[in-house]
Amino acid sequence: MRTDFDFAPLYRSSIGFDRVFNLLNNAQRLHAIDTWPPYDIVKTGEDDYQITMAVAGYGDGDLDITQERNVLVVKGGKSEELRGEYLHRGIAGRGFERRFELADHVKVDAASLKNGLLSISLKREIPEAMKPRKITIGGDLPQMAAPLQIEPERQVA
Repeated sequence: MRTDFDFAPLYRSSIGFDRVFNLLNNAQRLHAIDTWPPYDIVKTGEDDYQITMAVAGYGDGDLDITQERNVLVVKGGKSEELRGEYLHRGIAGRGFERRFELADHVKVDAASLKNGLLSISLKREIPEAMKPRKITIGGDLPQMAAPLQIEPERQVA
């Protein structure tokens, strides 16, 4: 039984939504991806978000956070420090890469690592040109020029 959706009919009748369809296709494939390390995404305000990842055992130098266009990439990797023979190894130290799709105009504001939790603050900053603006009623409209007319050909005598 197929559980994925075919977005081909939508491609035929819409323009400029390619990114949305790609996001939906990618979301369908996420269930097969590793879920480590665990994370939370919290909306902390109207345009503010926070991602918190449990990265116990990783230090500042072991983590790399980059924003590429509309994707936030968090990578972690540790150099192997063998201090003896492990009888049980329950603390994960494997490398990981976690990707988060970001909406337009969402930027990383700050990041911190405290008590094994990596916190990344995000903020949506809509440019002034795209924000709604109030239009006042009243005032004079600019005068429109008289429409151009085609003149008949003049006969030269």
